[in-house]
Amino acid sequence: MCYKKLLLLILLPQFIFAQLSIEVETENGGMLTQKSVKSTTYEDAYYNGINARVGWKSSGKKDHYHQIYNYPVYGIGFYSSTFNSDIIGNPFALYGFVDTPISPKSNSKWGFDYRIGLGLSGNFNPYDEDKNPLNLVIGSKTNVFIDFGLRTTYRWHEKWKVGAGFSFHHFSNGSLSLPNKGINLVPFAVTVIYEPKKIEPYVRPTIPDYPKNLIFDFSYGSGVKQLQKTSKERFWKSTVSLYASKYVSHKWRLGGGYDFFYSQSGKEERIAGQKAGSLGAVLTGGPSLYIVHHLTSDLTLNGNVGYYLHKQSFNGELKRIFLRAGARYYFSHPFNAGVSIKAHAGKADYIEWTIGYTLKGPQ
Repeated sequence: MCYKKLLLLILLPQFIFAQLSIEVETENGGMLTQKSVKSTTYEDAYYNGINARVGWKSSGKKDHYHQIYNYPVYGIGFYSSTFNSDIIGNPFALYGFVDTPISPKSNSKWGFDYRIGLGLSGNFNPYDEDKNPLNLVIGSKTNVFIDFGLRTTYRWHEKWKVGAGFSFHHFSNGSLSLPNKGINLVPFAVTVIYEPKKIEPYVRPTIPDYPKNLIFDFSYGSGVKQLQKTSKERFWKSTVSLYASKYVSHKWRLGGGYDFFYSQSGKEERIAGQKAGSLGAVLTGGPSLYIVHHLTSDLTLNGNVGYYLHKQSFNGELKRIFLRAGARYYFSHPFNAGVSIKAHAGKADYIEWTIGYTLKGPQ
């Protein structure tokens, strides 16, 4: 329930002065299966899914980013699927999305767009040593749902469009429960779109220059991680991050900084051995490249590529390179809250729930 309220809080400001869009989409195929589980978890599996989306096309009156992104559609989607297999289950998801036109042209019947979505999924049949030992990819019923889409559309009626393209879906629990190889899909999708109100012709706006200030971001994140598939015990992890960045366009900021990581598991002798309780066992970190993608004035996507100067394998820090992808919402500038997935070479480390502060520096 709290998640639904958060979605509405983030998306409601985008709906004001907007035009309604309703979509129904069917998709199938495109399972990206790992070789190690292809003959077990995915044996005889075949993917089918549907999406229902309700969105509101922005007018540009409330946020200049609507104009920068060619008046995108913001909305809420519901996803339902089946793998035709009792091993994985029949997942569903509730998610927020933004659908952005690509180089729109006035009065053209053809269009191209890309979609970014983030939400929560449920109804998986997770790994269980006794009841479901063949599910070697997901250890929890509820998981993060990440969605991308790219398609072309054709307007065959004043109020109707059809579309076709490809989607990418990723399911992961961020190592809250093991196993967590994750599920990745790249299905082919066909969409029917209904727009009850006539869409005004695209007008290219005049956009002011982007800020030249140096931007400082400070954030704190925390979460939990399961280290062993044979034990349900979870350990607290946290992150302190300090970054500096500059706008390179209206949509992007690039910079760098440093991440400090704390792992509770480093205090346990059965995990850390003779290093247990030492500063080096619980604290790790390193510098990282910092990437920010602005979707609106209040909503951003954030990413990192970092390098551990000091790490501990017994805390689950398996590679020297660490990655991060997430989203942040400015609920009251300059304060923001968000969620990220920290990973090593595509394998999730843990889900970070973050609170942050952004400070504008000199030009």
